[in-house]
Amino acid sequence: QVQLVESGGGLVQAGGSLRLSCAASGRTFSNYNMGWFRQAPGKERQFVAAISWTGSRTYYDDSVKGRFTISRDNDENMVYLQMNSLKPEDTAVYYCAADQTRWTLRQTETEYDYWGQGTQVTVSS
Repeated sequence: QVQLVESGGGLVQAGGSLRLSCAASGRTFSNYNMGWFRQAPGKERQFVAAISWTGSRTYYDDSVKGRFTISRDNDENMVYLQMNSLKPEDTAVYYCAADQTRWTLRQTETEYDYWGQGTQVTVSS
């Protein structure tokens, strides 16, 4: 079992930046690939980014590529999402998730095993 708690969301103007954090506890954090997803009102949850268990590989949805950066600190059991050049369409609840399958970075929410409760990000125009 892995427990995940997100933080760092808030209200920001378009063009601004936010850094989301996800604190993990429970089983060995470094055993899991990690992902960030988001869900806007009335929409399905969408993949944002993923990082491998070593941190050596990352993958991004095209909508955030070049603006968002996922990273992790296995010593501190943390994963981060640095979000720059934010747009109103980035407004959503952001979730971190853990995937015990380590051989590939996955983008489908049903393939992730553990989820946090989410943190709200609102980008005003």
